[in-house]
Amino acid sequence: MAIERALISVYDKTGVAEFARELASLGIEIVSTGGTAKLLRDAGIRVRDVAELTGWPEMLGGRVKTLHPKVHGGILFQRGKAGDRKQTAEHSIVPIDLVVVNLYPFSATAAKPGVTAEELIENIDIGGPAMVRSAAKNFQSVGVITDPADYPAIATELRGKRELSLATRLGLARKAYARTARYDGEIATELERLAANGGVTLGPLEKLPERIHVALERRQTMRYGENPHQAAALYIPAGRAAEGLAGAKQLQGKELSYNNLVDLDAAWALVSEFQRPAVAIIKHNNPCGAAEQDSLRDAYVKALACDPVSAYGGVLAFNRAVDAATAEEVAKLFVECIVAPGYEPAALEKFAAKKNLRLLEMPREAGRQELELKRISGGVLVQQADHHELAQADLKVATQRAPTDAELRALLFAWKVSKHVKSNAILFAREGQTVGVGAGQMSRVDSVKIAIIKAATANLSLAGSVVASDAFFPFADGVEEAGKAGAMAVIQPGGSVHDQDVIDAANKLGMAMVFTGVRHFRH
Repeated sequence: MAIERALISVYDKTGVAEFARELASLGIEIVSTGGTAKLLRDAGIRVRDVAELTGWPEMLGGRVKTLHPKVHGGILFQRGKAGDRKQTAEHSIVPIDLVVVNLYPFSATAAKPGVTAEELIENIDIGGPAMVRSAAKNFQSVGVITDPADYPAIATELRGKRELSLATRLGLARKAYARTARYDGEIATELERLAANGGVTLGPLEKLPERIHVALERRQTMRYGENPHQAAALYIPAGRAAEGLAGAKQLQGKELSYNNLVDLDAAWALVSEFQRPAVAIIKHNNPCGAAEQDSLRDAYVKALACDPVSAYGGVLAFNRAVDAATAEEVAKLFVECIVAPGYEPAALEKFAAKKNLRLLEMPREAGRQELELKRISGGVLVQQADHHELAQADLKVATQRAPTDAELRALLFAWKVSKHVKSNAILFAREGQTVGVGAGQMSRVDSVKIAIIKAATANLSLAGSVVASDAFFPFADGVEEAGKAGAMAVIQPGGSVHDQDVIDAANKLGMAMVFTGVRHFRH
């Protein structure tokens, strides 16, 4: 079925004149509205006004122009039905075979500083979504384009027989409904900012809105999920450029797996805590080593020293561009993946010899996750992301001895890393270097013991080290084990009913202890 008539009404006018010129060259009549019609005429393209088609002028500030039977009848009538053909002929309704519409920029308007309630409401598109939905419903007869990126492919297909295949029209319809669904979700969420207090006022969104509308589109299929029998894919927020790790560019290596991305995300989150050159080595979503030093190479060497056995086959993150000296050290170890904000040419040359090594380059703007979603049976748990930053002034010295300046620097480092260890988390450290990690145990004292074993396996002394605990010590035994192993200072949230017993144990061992008042469970 040849396309005879196209209705074009767009807010985003990117490429629309060029596309309309292609249509006109094929003998397709163009019907348009307001600013779009003016743009096309100024480009020398013949256009028929919607008002001429409907016999009604645009009104109410342009809010009513396409909401008319001659528009929606032309879009919705089913060409193969005799009854539809009869009725449209009786009422002089002409077919509209192609609808080219994109919508008012509601989200962009909502994000503007100082936006008013009136602006927000006025940027709710009505006619556009109505036409899009009509055209998408009648995809067996009508094509609908909502994305300027589709213009070139559609123009190419039309150059043949001035037709769009059923498969193309169906694909466009799916995309169109995804767009209107996302658009309505954006509106529903933003309208929670409005309050009716004798008039309409606009305020901020609640930290956790009443409704969360999540629209995702598949960006990349994975080889498999956590296990080979599970299918998996990476999805990103629909209608937006990929950000963060989801927007990272893979420079070399095998296809990424589900587990690779989970570990890469954990690694990147950890190194992002630090201002100085930092490295994180992740295995099964836990750090087996992390360090912050004056050079990236030194940070890597110290991170690796924490647990070189577990680091084999691990995932690495760097918060600086990887240089040649660092790459030379990393190349000595079997590594699954590396993520960094960049790589010097000499580093890339060094890594090129490891063809299966996956190298990812983070985008400049890595983004910051605000809400975390976790599926449970029958529902979804939502929480704010844990971006809490501890300042030295937040610390409360709980013991007779206060930490030295060197111990304090080591404690603050250890606290940052412990936030990224699965609870129950215990982490021994020196200034800028982890030396023992105990993760994910049911008993906190067992996490202490495991961290001690890990340090011993790596031939690292804990004498004079510090220890961080992501939550309070419920009993004195954990601090006693850490002290016997050589730790001289402790950082923990405090808040246990047995805090005094824990403090007494630290005092007896000559340890300094500070309370943060904040915990960092990570389940």
